Amino acid sequence: MTLTHLDEQGRARMVDVGGKPDSERVAIARGEITMMPATLALIRGGQIEKGDALAVARVAGIMAAKKTSELIPLCHPLMLTNVKVDFELPPDDGPRSDGTCAIGITATVKTLGRTGVEMEALTAVTVAALTIYDMAKAVDRAMHIQNVRLARKSGGKSGEIVLE
Repeated sequence: MTLTHLDEQGRARMVDVGGKPDSERVAIARGEITMMPATLALIRGGQIEKGDALAVARVAGIMAAKKTSELIPLCHPLMLTNVKVDFELPPDDGPRSDGTCAIGITATVKTLGRTGVEMEALTAVTVAALTIYDMAKAVDRAMHIQNVRLARKSGGKSGEIVLE
């Protein structure tokens, strides 16, 4: 297996995508943040003291996707055509078997370009989760961000890859 971000001497490098054709590229990433049931109830009811945690987290995720190349050193700056961040709340505030509840986070990122948007989708999910943590940490410092992963990607020569 060849690592594309290393040159022949093993030094980090940005991949040259200049010879690749433009294609529509889409990536979907998912993750979750777990919390106590009372914290989820506050978020669901819009009662977090800092404001609407999900609205702020959605905007933060979108902004993060747009700034990925500034955060991840070898990512290319991309002209994104769409970023969507969605949340899935459990049907009630009752706890799972481990006593926690979870908010699922999904980011879908699109571009028309020469390189994929996986890192942008993963960054959007991560920053949205971090924002929920920041908004609710005053009431629940035991929250966990977990299971951040690429779920699906399409475009480019590898075509469609479904990971879940």
